[in-house]
Amino acid sequence: MKKQTSKKTNSYKPDWTPENAGDEFAVRVVKGIQNPNTKTISTAKDVKRKQLSVDDYVNGVLKSDRNILARTITLIESNNPNHHNISQEVLTKLLPYSGNSLRIGITGVPGAGKSTLIESLGMYLIKHEHKVAVLTVDPSSTVTKGSILGDKTRMENLSKEKNCFIRPSPSSGTLGGVTRKSRETITVCEAAGYDVILIETVGVGQSEVTVRSMVDFFLLVLIAGGGDELQGIKRGIMELVDAVLINKADGDNEKRANISKADYNNALHYLQPATKGWTPQAYTSSALSGKGIPELWEVVKKFEKTIKHSGFFNQRRKDQSVEWVFRMVEDSLRDEFYNNGKVQSEIEQVKDLLSKGKITPTLAAERLLTIYKS
Repeated sequence: MKKQTSKKTNSYKPDWTPENAGDEFAVRVVKGIQNPNTKTISTAKDVKRKQLSVDDYVNGVLKSDRNILARTITLIESNNPNHHNISQEVLTKLLPYSGNSLRIGITGVPGAGKSTLIESLGMYLIKHEHKVAVLTVDPSSTVTKGSILGDKTRMENLSKEKNCFIRPSPSSGTLGGVTRKSRETITVCEAAGYDVILIETVGVGQSEVTVRSMVDFFLLVLIAGGGDELQGIKRGIMELVDAVLINKADGDNEKRANISKADYNNALHYLQPATKGWTPQAYTSSALSGKGIPELWEVVKKFEKTIKHSGFFNQRRKDQSVEWVFRMVEDSLRDEFYNNGKVQSEIEQVKDLLSKGKITPTLAAERLLTIYKS
């Protein structure tokens, strides 16, 4: 007679346990067969990524390792004080390998087709043996403060190219969309061998002024028939640009685009050029079909040749470096001021006095500065 063996059971049964071993559900979870010789694979949360040394970062960037490049930029963008010294050491070693790109800033009103234009231009440049880095200033998530990463989705074809690197960066409310670390990111991308850097802004606020201070060529993308409500935005930006591009010049819109082109050329004629020795003009394109993209690149190359020959290219780069230093000093002082404990405790009281009309704005500012200096 065979000895009857009983299976060991667990007396505890959770409320959610299926009554019929899961057969009552349309979708079931079936246990796989475990191989005792197979090692358990830990998840990404369980295993920390290998800590890279300064040389690991530098060598990875110089070899155009896109994974290391992305990690280097993340290190630079980090607000962790422990990462600051490492990132600066990495940047110092990469600096001799930077500066060999053409930096192009692209801005424009929402809906002008900036991302489509960048993809079309990027694909054209890659076909002509360029390496392209796209730095898009992506609106920050109001919940996580991180990048929404919308541009990578829109640039589907370009993001698949091995000679293209797309880096969306969260704006975090800095100057309408431009991150403080954008200039350092440019340095890293140049060291990685990217010879054309495209920087897209969100197209609002003072971000255009900031981008103008870090690029060689600045392009304003518009569409025909934008309406008078956009004139206020256009007027300020047009004084900064090296070219205006009327996009979506196709189909029934082509005639309107050509009329707008003539109007903008007339307006540019009366403005002081942003770049010494160069006269900005308006052009048309259809980023969707690629029409006008080769002509746009010819304009950019002519611009580069013209200002390099005059010596203004190198002078602008030097001036931008100096401006970069003082901008960082201003940012550091502002952060130090608002993070000061005494100032933070006084701000609400000052706001209250201002709202009740018991103090002037000038005296309020002087009061806060006095507390900060004490």
